[in-house]
Amino acid sequence: MLDAVDHARDLADFLAASPSSFHAAEEGARRLEAAGFTRQLESEPWRNDPGGRFLVRDGALLAWRVPAAAGPTSPYRIIGSHTDSTTFKLKPNPDFASDGWGQVGVEVYGGPLLNSWLDRELGLAGRLVLADGTVRLVRTGPIMRIPQLAIHLDRSVNDEGVRLGRQQHTAPVWLVGGERRSILDHLAGLAGVAATDLAGYDVLAYDTAAPAIFGIDDQFLAASRLDNLSSVHASITSLINSEPGDTITMLAAFDHEEIGSGSRSGAAGPLLSDALERISAALGAGTDERHRALAESYCLSADTGHAVHPNYPGRHDPVNRPLLGRGPLLKINANQRYATDARGTAVWQTACRAAGVTSQEFVSNNDVPCGSTIGPLTATRIGITTVDVGAPILSMHSARELAGVDDLRGLTLAMQAFLAG
Repeated sequence: MLDAVDHARDLADFLAASPSSFHAAEEGARRLEAAGFTRQLESEPWRNDPGGRFLVRDGALLAWRVPAAAGPTSPYRIIGSHTDSTTFKLKPNPDFASDGWGQVGVEVYGGPLLNSWLDRELGLAGRLVLADGTVRLVRTGPIMRIPQLAIHLDRSVNDEGVRLGRQQHTAPVWLVGGERRSILDHLAGLAGVAATDLAGYDVLAYDTAAPAIFGIDDQFLAASRLDNLSSVHASITSLINSEPGDTITMLAAFDHEEIGSGSRSGAAGPLLSDALERISAALGAGTDERHRALAESYCLSADTGHAVHPNYPGRHDPVNRPLLGRGPLLKINANQRYATDARGTAVWQTACRAAGVTSQEFVSNNDVPCGSTIGPLTATRIGITTVDVGAPILSMHSARELAGVDDLRGLTLAMQAFLAG
């Protein structure tokens, strides 16, 4: 296992290669394939021989390892996460002009901190679908920017804060003066196809600034999309590095968590349940044997959580106050916004002890309701014990978030111990 800084550098490489969920899924697949995993096409018969497999569905990635001793009632150890992050998505007919500026029409995706996207060099990345059904991944370099209004034109901004209309104030500029051009023509050209061949697209904005490891002892990592590619990276790394045991080990990195998970590649869809059913069937399991396997299975739902913010201490629980550098989080909510219960807590603490990792508890201030994760969805749909965990960060849903390098490595080590059982 790499030391904490080298592990953070590897995460930085993963982030740089993953400007969209589609790129993240393919980068994860590339890493798995390099480690000896083979691609399983959903349209082909399911393989039942021992070894590592993976599949990509849109912006989601599933991977699993079947041990030589696996049988119809073999239980699963699953790590769930999500590949998408809050951002802006390219609208239909995205080209428009205003006062000599060429602008790009975008729709807010999820719940980003809008002001954090101002005055950054942005790119576009995602997938283009051609008339024949072919999919091309595409990404630009820095080509656009959402400019903030100068203080001379808004003297109250430092007292009253930045107030952004989602329609009027978030459209990036990408051209000025001269001949008008089409952003779709530009994307098609980068993909090596004609714009007339485009039949559909899912293209999103991303911050083009490179991740940075910094601090007097290199203790911090600042980057876009730590929520939640830090968990995706940890799950891929832990699955690759884990030793085969008696259980079927698995990762499920879903898309669309930031907008509710309701899609064919999201955690509310059938992707994981279908895969589990097909794996079990390939091992000869009937309905009763499959349910026996699930009764002894566990899932870690891995997503980032909030570290205590020194400038807003009252927004956090007065007792449970996670800090960067003190270990990954166990996330708890009485109303099951997180799926953690006592049984899952014991599984997580056992894994942390085996890995030599210290864990911290996160629970919300009662006056500040928390968000949710794929954890409750997975527990509800699959019916297995699920526990919510993740790395603590600051500036969640910002265009640039902040994590501690020790926590990121600790999360991976704990995941690896969890998979080992």
